[in-house]
Amino acid sequence: MLKENISLTQLFTFIVNLLLGSSIVVGIGKDAQQNGWIAILIATLIGVGLMFFYFSLIHLQPNKNLYEIMEYCFTRKVTIILSSIYVSYFLYISARVLRTFGEMITAAIMPQTPLEVIVLSLLFILAYILYLGIEVLGRVSEILSPYIYFSLLFLLLFLPLSGNIQLNRLLPVMGDGFKPVLKAVFPSLLSFPFGELIVFTIILSSINDLKKVGKISLIAVLTAGLQLIIGAVLMIITLGADVNQFSNFPLLSTARLVAVGEFAERLDPLVVFIMILGVIIKSALFLYCCLKGLEYIFRLSYHYFAFPISILTAVFTLLIAANYGEHLAKGHYMLINYFHMAMQLLIPGITFIFLITKVRKQKSEWKTDAGKC
Repeated sequence: MLKENISLTQLFTFIVNLLLGSSIVVGIGKDAQQNGWIAILIATLIGVGLMFFYFSLIHLQPNKNLYEIMEYCFTRKVTIILSSIYVSYFLYISARVLRTFGEMITAAIMPQTPLEVIVLSLLFILAYILYLGIEVLGRVSEILSPYIYFSLLFLLLFLPLSGNIQLNRLLPVMGDGFKPVLKAVFPSLLSFPFGELIVFTIILSSINDLKKVGKISLIAVLTAGLQLIIGAVLMIITLGADVNQFSNFPLLSTARLVAVGEFAERLDPLVVFIMILGVIIKSALFLYCCLKGLEYIFRLSYHYFAFPISILTAVFTLLIAANYGEHLAKGHYMLINYFHMAMQLLIPGITFIFLITKVRKQKSEWKTDAGKC
């Protein structure tokens, strides 16, 4: 099948947008309250290690994605089973991202608009982008990313001028010890958003030159981590730890407090703009990985599946939960406790062990054959 390529710049924007995506809006590390930023800092460093692990997996078998590497390590029959699980997982995460976005729009911006209209509108865009291919998605990400970053910068600049900031809300630092911070990191922050870097075990095979990927990935994860830390600090010093913890969309609540004369007031649309762009890219990345799994299983180009799977994702998005509370509960309990660890660490870890063993054995056989010659 025709190989598609993305640039290192596009990879950078993919990583940053995946990590920011919905997490910058819904807020992360809230279980650690005013120490949430410390939890995010620790999780970012672990995220760097995770990205290096995923990169190492691909680096051992260049030009192969996770599905193809699993076939190399196991048999095709076993890999089809594992690939089917990953297809379901990626589709489910894509649906969850879209549901979070839809709930925010209906709850805070367009309460009279049916959730179905919002979800279907966005998924039609995603389906068309993915039908055109990962290269088009890369260009979309490359074009939209500066708008996301400048929007966040705009919010960062005007929030202090609104007079709603109280730095003492960051205190006491680890007043209850290190345990609450550690609890926020493991497993919550480890799996969301940093464990979601698992998608790059599928995407990195689209990059021809892997030499600079490690460096670019490191910078991208640290950049996203820094933005998440700044976002967490802003939400805490503006809303307070308690309000921030129980707010469904703390960044939206924070933006509503911005008031600088008559020049900048209620920056809700800015947050929605950030969310739309982030969700398009993040959800598309997960959906792309789902489609690549189907491509591997059926040996047909993933382009054929773009529209049918997008329709299925739309249906799944609407049926995933009865309300936003149930949606959050399922994500926090079921995903973190059961699925994330297996999909993000266990299966890749076992694959990595088998891969190293097989590569070393192959190298040993080559040396033996060379010695005989």
